[in-house]
Order: sequence, then C-alpha cells, then structure tokens
Amino acid sequence: MADAQRVPPQHPLAEVFGFPTDNHSPEAQRHRRAKLCPYHNKVPNCTKDKALDPLGVCSIYNESGEATITCPIRFREDWIIAEDAASFFFPAGTSWTALTEIRLKDGNGLSAGNIDVVLVAYDERGKLLDFGSLEVQAVYISGNVRNPFYHYMQNQTAALEWSGPNYPRADYLSSSRKRLAPQLLYKGGIFKQWHKKQAVALHKSFYATLPELPEVAPQEADIAWFLYSLEWHAATNRFHLTRDRVVYTAFEPAMLKITTAPAGPIEDFRAHLQPRLNNHLNPPDAPAPQDILKGSD
Repeated sequence: MADAQRVPPQHPLAEVFGFPTDNHSPEAQRHRRAKLCPYHNKVPNCTKDKALDPLGVCSIYNESGEATITCPIRFREDWIIAEDAASFFFPAGTSWTALTEIRLKDGNGLSAGNIDVVLVAYDERGKLLDFGSLEVQAVYISGNVRNPFYHYMQNQTAALEWSGPNYPRADYLSSSRKRLAPQLLYKGGIFKQWHKKQAVALHKSFYATLPELPEVAPQEADIAWFLYSLEWHAATNRFHLTRDRVVYTAFEPAMLKITTAPAGPIEDFRAHLQPRLNNHLNPPDAPAPQDILKGSD
C-alpha cells in the first residue's frame, strides 16, 4: 500500500535509474554506477537518448509535486500494463504473451511505425489466435533535464537543489499533439479497420489534460485507456507503478475529441484580421529615392 504523499525536493528529478535521488541503498547505488534499467529494457542498461551516455531520468516532478513518468520503459514495471491490457483483449484463462516493438505496415506496404507492445493469444500448440495493440505514452519534457541529471550524477550524496532558466517541466500539450494523437490516428486507424482492440497506457496527470472523452461500456469499447500513477513507499523509498482507473471509449469519437481544438470567439479573430487587411489594401507609402539618400548623409 502507498504511503503518505512524498514531499518533493528542491529539484525536478523524481527517479534516476529507477530510484529516488535520496535513495542510497546498495541496490540504488549499483543501478546508478552501472547505468542499469530495472524496468525490462531490451538490454540490462538504460539506453534513453544515448546508449553510451544515457539520460537515466525515469520520471520528474510536475508542477503539483507529483512524480510523472517521462520514459516509456518505466511503464514496464512488473509488466502490469501487459496484464491489464490482456484483461481487456482476451477472455479470462487465455494463454498470451507480449511482443515489443512490432513493425506495422499500411495498405500500400509503407511503414506505419512500430507498435510499442503487441499482446498475442495462442492455443496449446502455439498457434496465434488473436492480438491487440498496447501503446505506451510517457510525457515529453520542456526545458533542460540533462543539466540537473549531470549535476546529480557528479555528487550523488549531496542534497540536490536546482533552479534557474530552462527548468525541466512536464510538457503535456506537446505529448498529446506531437505523439499521442498522430500515433493513435495512424496506427490505431489500421487496428480499427481490422476490428482489433487497442489499449493505451499513460500517466493519470497526462490524461487529465486531454478533453473529456465520451465513455462507453467495456464490451462496446475499441480502446481502453489505462491510467497509472507512481505511488511512493516509505519503507523502501521507491515509487511503484499503480493503476488509477480505466476509461473505455469507441475509436472515432475519442479521436475526434482529441484532435478537435476548442474554438475561441470568432470576433477575436475578425478583430485580428481587420488591421492586417487594412495594411494590405493601404500599404504605407514607400519613401522616395531622394529621401533614402538624404537619410544616408
């Protein structure tokens, strides 16, 4: 069970190589020393940003002081996300497994990108029976997170404090506009045409910034949105992935809601256009050549 809310320190780093910055247990020190990823990366080491010089920041504190996941691999703790998605895709008792980074092509044979996780159901002989897609969306960071990360790694025992320009913050807007919406529209559109279910794993604070999506009953849903948080446990001084709730939606209404920006007053836009039109139709008189020459004397 999660403990009381952790008081965020005076810096943005919630987890570095899987552990809070003030966790100095032998296990935490070993992970930082060897740059290990405890969350089922494709190799034992962290490879975020650069394989040789990884940015080992799993999560940062948002403006509310909540640890927010900024690395998609962080969602793989104990493979809770796969188990949750399987419960939506398949009947109880189904044999299934998870395959990561699966290439998807469109009807023209062109790449539609990679699917983060494909869950596949199979029979006792290993024959594929069914499948569904699981997209994992971490939060983008605005500002510079490498500087406080480097500063901390140089002296891990000191109390870290960090402030100033380019302070790293969770950029929920860019995360939805540049990543989540395009990924779901393109890859999700293909799965919708195949009549295959989809799941999305994301932080609850990220989901809270999206428009309110029209919900449906689980048996009518195309997409299940699994919302998670990082709950701090004082006994181990670690954060643990915890499912907060599930939102079930149909595909088209959810995509329309996410990709349609709310319109502001049309009068404001007209008021902006009028002076631009005035300048276009009545441009300022160009200076005469002699005036230009006088100005250069």
